[in-house]
Amino acid sequence: MQVALLTVGDEILAGDIENTNATWLARQLTERGVTVTRILTVPDDRGLIAETLRDWTAQFDAVVVTGGLGGTPDDVTMDAVADAVGVEMAVNDEAKTDVEATIAAYREQYPDLAERYPDLDLDVTQHASIPAGARPLLNTVGLSPGCVIGGVYVFPGIPEEMKAMFDAVAEEFGGSVVSETLYTDAPEGALTEQLRTARDEFGVAVGSYPSRGEPNRLKIVGEDAEAVAAATAWLREHVETVDR
Repeated sequence: MQVALLTVGDEILAGDIENTNATWLARQLTERGVTVTRILTVPDDRGLIAETLRDWTAQFDAVVVTGGLGGTPDDVTMDAVADAVGVEMAVNDEAKTDVEATIAAYREQYPDLAERYPDLDLDVTQHASIPAGARPLLNTVGLSPGCVIGGVYVFPGIPEEMKAMFDAVAEEFGGSVVSETLYTDAPEGALTEQLRTARDEFGVAVGSYPSRGEPNRLKIVGEDAEAVAAATAWLREHVETVDR
């Protein structure tokens, strides 16, 4: 399974926040055997988001989008997804019920909310609207729902909300990619021939990731578990490895 990750937000591009969502999702998907083929961050631009999704859904098995959900003017992700798949936005009954319950619980938890913020107006219709025909993904730790439609999975940008929503659909992602990791104190320049031989003889991908002050990491990746195991064993014999 090949998956692309699209993170949305002007604040990420400005460096105001770190893009921890992409790193976390890539790790989760890779651990499930998925091949993550693209990671891209785009601004809160409805047209650009839609254009990217139209291009990517034709290339990959699934696209995961995070960020840009909610009720503020810069929250355009859902509209862009609807544009990309050619449908209108529509209130989803299941999402509406969940949003109403979340708002009611919040107001019960903070009874002075209306007094403190008399202009507070949470538009249930807007929050509960997703692309027509999409499967809603309820937000168990926040307000705005996500959705799934046409191979596009839409999650909130708030990390806690995104993680909970991904966990609810994690079983829908899988693949045959496996990997092994070795560590060595040898400098990267001393490993060129060994890494090339392991790659060519066993038909695997071998990456070298130097780390200053720490052992260098070697990662062996492939779709044939036996080939990955054989390449790993060969490298253990020809590279001085260390435990970590």
